[in-house]
Amino acid sequence: MERAMKVQEVMLQAMAKKITWFQAAEIIGIRDRHMGRWREGYEESGFRGLFERRRGKPSPKRVPRAVLERVWELDREQYCDFNLRHFQEKRGSEHPIGLSYSWEQGVLPGAGLVARGRQRGVHGKRRPRRPLPGMRLHIEGSRHPWFQDEGCYDWIVILDDASSEIDSAPLVEEESRVTGRVGWRAVIERKGVFCA
Repeated sequence: MERAMKVQEVMLQAMAKKITWFQAAEIIGIRDRHMGRWREGYEESGFRGLFERRRGKPSPKRVPRAVLERVWELDREQYCDFNLRHFQEKRGSEHPIGLSYSWEQGVLPGAGLVARGRQRGVHGKRRPRRPLPGMRLHIEGSRHPWFQDEGCYDWIVILDDASSEIDSAPLVEEESRVTGRVGWRAVIERKGVFCA
């Protein structure tokens, strides 16, 4: 109610021409086109015209109660051991009720009829970089025909996790433990022992 009172005060000031309608929209925090609609509602219906006209009324897209009860009945009696996806596919093929999977995904677990899906893991979540250079080094080999000759070579890159600085990048005929150690030795001789 406090916001409505603030809106009414600002609208009254705009109607009394103490402030412009553009300033009123800025004070309330809405766009000027939206303020124009509020102004029309206020002029037509007074203070009550500021409230949303649909507030307290059901949505026109609401699913009828009979359809909702039919879906719940099917889930309880015929498909009680199905997961949500399987239930939706089976119900859609044998009992054509025009409801989407996303609707059922929001309603059925909320009603306690279907178990909620487990949360996804942290796969793909970005790992924070190390704060100091030398704490962690990465090694990666890439096989490619680097030159115009017939052969392919491995480029072994050792880079610092904190700064993405390439510490060593030898080009070898084939990646192996021995060639990897050559790169590590070069880094240790130049920068010292790393942490991880």
